[in-house]
Amino acid sequence: MDEKIIELETKFSFQEDLLQTLNEAIIRQQHQLDQLQLELTRMQALLLELQAEPEIDDPTQAHEKPPHY
Repeated sequence: MDEKIIELETKFSFQEDLLQTLNEAIIRQQHQLDQLQLELTRMQALLLELQAEPEIDDPTQAHEKPPHY
C-alpha cells in the first residue's frame, strides 16, 4: 500500500511540474500574441494613412511647385 501511495505522489509531482511548464508556455504565447496584435494595429493605421495620401506618379515632382505659382 505504501508503495502505491509513493508511486501516486511521484506521478502527482511530475504532473504538477508539467502543468507549471505548460502554464509558462501559455503565458509566453499570450505575450507574443499581444505584441503581434499591437504590431498589426500599427500596420493597419500606417496602411490607412498611406492610402489616404495623394498618389504621385513621378517622384521627381513630389517637391516641385505647381505651375500656377
